[in-house]
Amino acid sequence: MATGRGTSATDQPDGFGGRRPTSHEQVSGQQWDASYHDGPAPWEVGHPQATIVRLAEEGRFTGAVLDAGCGAGDNTLLIAEQASSVLGIDVAETALAMAREKAAERGIEAEFAAVDALDLQALGRRFDTVVDCGLFHALDTDERARYAASLASVTGPGARAYVLCFSDEGPETGPHPVRRDDLVAAFTTDTGWKIEAIEADRIETRFHDHGAPAWLASVVRTKG
Repeated sequence: MATGRGTSATDQPDGFGGRRPTSHEQVSGQQWDASYHDGPAPWEVGHPQATIVRLAEEGRFTGAVLDAGCGAGDNTLLIAEQASSVLGIDVAETALAMAREKAAERGIEAEFAAVDALDLQALGRRFDTVVDCGLFHALDTDERARYAASLASVTGPGARAYVLCFSDEGPETGPHPVRRDDLVAAFTTDTGWKIEAIEADRIETRFHDHGAPAWLASVVRTKG
């Protein structure tokens, strides 16, 4: 959820680097970058999410990895210590600058780029694993299908994606909670995916003592 001062999406549309503002940016009138202007964003907890740590320990991040919506890079840097290569992408330039600084300070090789997750084909690259920690739930219904198709454009058959997003089940839900059916509707054979599992999980935030209810979806890229 964006906070602080930002550029109005309606007053200065050119401030989006040629990309279309997301539904959240249109509603809030602020770019995602505004979330980093007055201190840490609500989702920046200063360390990798526990779920991402567990997946890493299980060896789930194989081959070339894409971290979609990487923010300040804590998850990306964890993955970079194990994966052969990792690219963290975001539209928030301030967050990317923070991520690059962390990588330099720790001597970790990780790549970060300002890229629209709804137009990944422009990258001209392929990935074997995708990580999404907190991006899916920030998109509206139409954007979610476009996003799934965008991920398919940079992955091949057998690639896997792990999507951690706020859930609508349980107390103290996070903003923009997602129904299980929302994940099912987005990741279909039409958009190039098959869901293997959707499990209850938690997402750490700066405003939840024990994390907010979440879904962890494991999806595999189908043929076509």
